[in-house]
Amino acid sequence: MNLIGQPMDRIDGLLKVTGEARYAAEFPEARLAHAVLVTSTIASGTITSIDASRAQALPGVLLVMTHQNAPRLPNGGKPALAPPAVRRLSLLQDNQVQYNNEPVAVVVADTLEHAADAARQLRITYQSSTAVLDFAQAKPNGHAPDKPQGRTTDTQRGSFEDGMRSGAVHIDAVYTTPIEHHNPMEPHATMARWDGPQLTLYDSTQGVSNAAQAVAKTFGMPVSDVRVISPFIGGGFGCKGSSWSHVSLCAMAAKQTGRPVRLVLERPQMFGPVGARPHTEQHFTLAARHDGTLTAMRHDSTSNTSVFEDWTETCCMVTRMLYAVPNQITTHRIVPMNLGTPTFMRAPGETTGSFALESAMDELAVALKMDPLALRLKNYAEADPQENKPWSSKSLRECYQIGAEKFGWSRRTGAPRSMRDGNTLIGMGMATATYPANRSEAAAIARILPDGSAMVASGTQDLGTGTYTVMTQVAADALGFAPENIHFALGDSSLPKAPGSGGSQSAASVSPAVREAANAARSQLIALALADVASPVHGIALDDITVENGWVVSRSQPAKRDPAAAIIARSGGKPIEATATVKPGDERQKYSLHSFGAVFAEVHVDADLGTIRVARVVGVYDVGRVLNQKTARSQLMGGIVWGVGAALQEETSLDTRYGRFVNANLAEYHVPVNADIGSLDITFIDRPDPYVNSLGVRGIGEIGITGVPAAIANAVYHATGVRVRDLPVTLDKVMGTMRA
Repeated sequence: MNLIGQPMDRIDGLLKVTGEARYAAEFPEARLAHAVLVTSTIASGTITSIDASRAQALPGVLLVMTHQNAPRLPNGGKPALAPPAVRRLSLLQDNQVQYNNEPVAVVVADTLEHAADAARQLRITYQSSTAVLDFAQAKPNGHAPDKPQGRTTDTQRGSFEDGMRSGAVHIDAVYTTPIEHHNPMEPHATMARWDGPQLTLYDSTQGVSNAAQAVAKTFGMPVSDVRVISPFIGGGFGCKGSSWSHVSLCAMAAKQTGRPVRLVLERPQMFGPVGARPHTEQHFTLAARHDGTLTAMRHDSTSNTSVFEDWTETCCMVTRMLYAVPNQITTHRIVPMNLGTPTFMRAPGETTGSFALESAMDELAVALKMDPLALRLKNYAEADPQENKPWSSKSLRECYQIGAEKFGWSRRTGAPRSMRDGNTLIGMGMATATYPANRSEAAAIARILPDGSAMVASGTQDLGTGTYTVMTQVAADALGFAPENIHFALGDSSLPKAPGSGGSQSAASVSPAVREAANAARSQLIALALADVASPVHGIALDDITVENGWVVSRSQPAKRDPAAAIIARSGGKPIEATATVKPGDERQKYSLHSFGAVFAEVHVDADLGTIRVARVVGVYDVGRVLNQKTARSQLMGGIVWGVGAALQEETSLDTRYGRFVNANLAEYHVPVNADIGSLDITFIDRPDPYVNSLGVRGIGEIGITGVPAAIANAVYHATGVRVRDLPVTLDKVMGTMRA
């Protein structure tokens, strides 16, 4: 069979459009109680008193859990695992308040309405202390993080000073990106049930195994006693990659009440206790010869973190590897503030860092009077300049070429404001996209059942990316079964362990394990048939045997065939079962593993009003082997849409007096809608990576957003002559400079 790569429809599509797909907050449970999270209204200080008498007296109230009566947890609820494996949570173990909107109580009642009413009746008194809420004022207190996300904090190669001296043209600029919040359609939700010492969690999570481990560590219990179930997720984008406070609080409430408890965050509670993309300030310095050859590059990135946990937006990672510059310095610094801890947000570091890098490259092209694409080709890195390793594969030149031709880049005139249609200024910009090819250990199981169907499973997740579908395709090709006769199971920590769905690693990690397990089961099926004297294929040479649509078949004599159900029935009726665990080898020591892409954007700007429309985006991507053309294109479309939002709309506004986000809802936190998106033209090189894994597959969930904000900002400059270095690019920033 040859299903891999085909644009097969989503296996779970019908369930979703008919409302049959069940999400974390939709599982029924007898005697279910409902919890409401209560959060702080100050940014720093202590709780001096809590009057719960009115809340406790209301009908249906089962529990008001505060720091005064919450169960005491081992080590104060701070497991000895380094973040982000286990976050520093707020689990009602003391009276300290470290940011506004921090969990301070949980109210549980027989109905959601009763719980919400009771939560409003809590009377909490605080003693405020001075909060650190102004990034500029806090910046001098920043410090270097310790190996952020396992990466090197700072790097240096060559002599930056010598490179600056040898460069004839210099660029020195500061770029900023705002705090952004993920806001998936499905808010964070958990339902917890205890059965004696065993805990079951229905949780909206990007990592069922990771969540089980985190909760087990928090409670000091064996991970085997925690089961996390998450068959469907209504979006995550990084914020559901960690097990946040509400998950353990829900389990604590269920333990206290002796009933299953459901806790769903309200939309404003998505702003604070479950992570965000932090504010970044990135200082870029470039030097180049007149012919465009880069001689020096410096990238200093500073971002905010919380006062109780270090978390770094790793903005410099793209800068280190993308261009062949001999002299370079990169640094990361973090600034503790009284805000919730930041977290991964679609392409963390790569999105923000590529905006600064690709904007600076565009500014350099302008200063050199050089085509921006030609500048990138001039400094094309044939090998990883930081790691001094060859690429596992790289087709970025091809991405540039195809993208430029499809976009019509040759029609672009160089001077700003030189292209227009009546009162509409037309701008064309481009940028490079890239994201590392990550992979972790993963396991899978394959069973051929007595009825001739198959069940294949792995403890991974489907965030809506199409995991159910692409893993079915991989399994079908390996088994030789029709996809409709395969049930692929996921979203359960009791299944063979797989990594969390973050870092664009799920497909690259899980698909080789699925294929290996399926191949092993297929081999067992063939062996049973060949050894069975009653089988029509008995005695046929192994190299003449294949499996087609669940039948063991002779290649040379197709009439000789035996169905899987009959083979199993004659051998005793027990399912055929095989497991496989696949882990990375030494490929990362030998090669630099990355995906690449070229992004071209056209914007239309009203010459009088400064309103910006993205008319079209062309993206060409080298992401290894594509498992499903349809779901892959959907992923890249989604990433580009995110990039449009990051470029033009997304920004969380902080009231620096109180530490509260003032646009903590979907009415005022702006994201793109259909009317904001023009034509999206996506092309895949679709060339397997020979080293990343046995299938040649690299992840695609995050590369789609990288490069897009810079391409749009560069297009706005080309249209207007206004260089906006502070995202989002809004009409006031464009108009003010245009009129000045």
